[in-house]
Order: sequence, then C-alpha cells, then structure tokens
Amino acid sequence: MRKFDTKVQHLKYKVLREVARHAWNDTLLENVLDIPKEIVPGKTPTMRCCVYKERAILSERVRIAMGGNKDNPNVIEVIDIACDECPAAGYEVTSSCRGCLAHRCEDVCKFGAISFDHNHVAHIDKSKCVECGACAKVCPYSAIVNRKRPCQIACKVKAISITKDNSAQIDDNKCIGCGACVYQCPFGAITDKSYILDAIDLIKKSENNKKYKVYAMVAPAISGQFNYAKAGQVIKGLRELGFFEVWEAALGADMVAQAESEELMEKGFLTSSCCPAFVDFVKKNYPSMADNVSNNLSPMATLAKYIKGKDSSAKVVFIGPCTAKKAEAQQEKVKPYVDSVVTFEELQALFDSRDIDITTLEEEELDSASYFGRIFARCGGLADAVKEGIAESNKDFELKAVSCDGIEACKVTMLKKSKNLIDVNFIEGMACSGGCIGGAGCLTHGEINRKKVEEQAKKSSAKTIAESLSSLD
Repeated sequence: MRKFDTKVQHLKYKVLREVARHAWNDTLLENVLDIPKEIVPGKTPTMRCCVYKERAILSERVRIAMGGNKDNPNVIEVIDIACDECPAAGYEVTSSCRGCLAHRCEDVCKFGAISFDHNHVAHIDKSKCVECGACAKVCPYSAIVNRKRPCQIACKVKAISITKDNSAQIDDNKCIGCGACVYQCPFGAITDKSYILDAIDLIKKSENNKKYKVYAMVAPAISGQFNYAKAGQVIKGLRELGFFEVWEAALGADMVAQAESEELMEKGFLTSSCCPAFVDFVKKNYPSMADNVSNNLSPMATLAKYIKGKDSSAKVVFIGPCTAKKAEAQQEKVKPYVDSVVTFEELQALFDSRDIDITTLEEEELDSASYFGRIFARCGGLADAVKEGIAESNKDFELKAVSCDGIEACKVTMLKKSKNLIDVNFIEGMACSGGCIGGAGCLTHGEINRKKVEEQAKKSSAKTIAESLSSLD
C-alpha cells in the first residue's frame, strides 16, 4: 500500500527523513550539505535541466526542513528556484483562434493589448494586458483562456500572485496557512516549514537529562492515516520514538465541545475556534465579527494546557494533519502549552529516520475520548459535538448550525451571516475540504479517511462527552 498520495510528498519525506536521521546522530551540522547527494545520488538529473540546479533546489528543501527562514513569520514558504516551470499566468490565446474577421477581442480591449499576425490570429501583449477578461468573454470560439497556476487555483483566499521573475509569492496579509497550495504544487516549490528538529531535540534532551517528559498528542485524523499499519501500532511507534505518553487530542475536543456549547448558549451566536486557518480567515476578512469567534482554545491547546497543569515540566508535541497548527503554536496564548507541531508526513519521516517499522510492533490502544471528540476530524463533527454538549446540559436551546466544508464554503457562509441573510447561531468553519482529514500534512487524502475516522470514533468506550471528561482530575 502506498504511503503517500504523490511523488512530491515522497520527495519531501526523503528530505525530512535524512535531516531527522542526522539530527538523531548529532551529525547534522557537518553533513547538511551532503544531504541532497544522499537523496539524489549520481550525476544524472531526474527532474530538472541539470544536476546542479536539482541539488540547489534540494538544499533549499533541506533548509526548510530545518525550520526555514526565521525572519519570515509565515509557516508556508516558496522555493523561488524551484518555481519556474509553470507557464506564465493570465489570459492567453489558444490554437482555437480561427483568425476571424470580426475581431471582437480587439474592439472590447480598452488597453490596446490585442494585436494580430498576418493570419489574423490574435496575440496578447502582456505588458498592456490588465487581466480583465473582456476579450475572453466575447470570443466566439472561446479561444482565449485564463491560465492559472495550480497554487493560485488552490488558494481560495487569493494570497498568491506571480512575480516578474515568474515565481509565486505569498501575501502574508491574506494567507491563512491552510497549506492548500503546498499540497497542489506539482513541483513542491511551495512547502511548509518543518519543526521536526525541535521535536527531536526535546526527545533527546529528555532521554539524556531526565528533567522532563515529552508527551505526544495525536489528532483524531490519525485513524485515517498510516493505512499500511494498524492504528495501535502507530501509537506504539510513538513510544518507540521516545515519547513518554501518547494522548488523544480528541479528549481536548471533548473539553472544547462542552465549553463551546456553554459559551454558545450564553452568547447566542458563535463561530468555532478549532481550525486555526478558519479563525485567521475570519480575523483578516471579517474583523467586525472577530468577537464572535469562540474564546475557547483549540482542542490541541486545551489539552496541552491540561497536561502541563498536571506536569509542570512536561513538553508537548502535537501530531496532526494541519500546517496552520504550526502557526497557531506560535501564538502568545498557545506558545506556553505547545512546544512543537509535527504533521503526519513528518511523523512518517521520524519513524523511518530511526528505522522503526511500525508494522512489526504490538498494538497500544488509546481510549480516553468520546465518539464526539473523535469526529472533530471530519467536517460536521464539531457541530454534532456541540449539539451533544447542549443536549447533555439539559438546557433549552435550539442549535442552528452550519458546517462549512472548505474555505470557499466558509467564505459564502460568513458573507451571508455578515449581511444577516441566514438564520444560524453556530458556524463550524473547516478550511480544508472534508475537514482535518483533508489537511495538507496528511499522508493520504480521500473519502476512505472519513470512513476510518468514523469507525475509530465508534470504538470509543465513552458514549457521552460527560463520561469522557469524568476521567479527568
């Protein structure tokens, strides 16, 4: 069974694996320049014009695997040298142009950007074109098309533009860190910074000085990942990596569901705070509604806070599908509780960097969260959990919830609510399609992930949120 959806993911994994391997062995600094040679041996380029460019790009991948540009606050970075193979974006005349005599495209263009060759075939002067699209609308053959790069298509908040050097650039004022561009870029030229070195450093120091313990917190979406092994073997693998204990972030989801349902009944209208990309979207695009975002920390931060309340010396590493969680962990209100964030992609690299074959391990099950906490991983799960929280409170409150599947749905719902066009009192915002199961840091994507999350949720011994939380001190 394949571990990854794409070859780009596999290349990224190989870089992460080698960086991690050197970090475990304390050979990272002296051997960092040799890592590209280990990944692409020999003198024959496999993807680029020459082996020298390929190694230059791989060196950039290594840099980002080691934490990236410290001066750039965004967790998403562009590797400029790798971002030059996509065609220039914008309107282009295709071979469907018949060289007609009408020349409607020329007539409608107010900027003189349309010209014709000796065969009457239209051409667009990019120095004059303003990308208005008027020419495309009037062409009777639909011969003028708007070419957009995969990253631009993937980015629904329009944070990506193209520079004069033909590479993508990210507008941090618009970017929400969802990582959609990372997953869709065919060349891996856009990628998320990795903080696996922080996680490795925490584990190594805990093993050496015994002054603190490192706790792993796994997102409920993990049940749809590592499909070549059993879920319990993944948990055992985390122990083998050196984590003292493994906790379900779904338990934090139970805590949030109970608190958020109470907050909703008190305030009368609320938008969810669990998806950091959605929260960032609301704050950047609907600042007047920012006060309606739930005051509760996300399940990740909520449970990490609880763990550190029990063990003040604890270090917590969150493992999940989300690139935006890396940015959330840097927020002042979250930083005291979460010490590092690792994606499922990066966890696979960590396993293999220590030659841990999880398929050979015994199973170690987790069973601390309820069904409702575990279904936070898929779109609609949060709303279902809030509904359960209201029911368990025995209070008279009618929930009118809408679950937004993907950032486009979030945009539509927030716009309607801002104009009082919809009668809802709770908005569940999920930036990724399908919810957390569609996160950019997943090994694999697809409907099977939703089914596995649902199956794992039904295995929970706690049938209610209250029953789950009764085990807490």
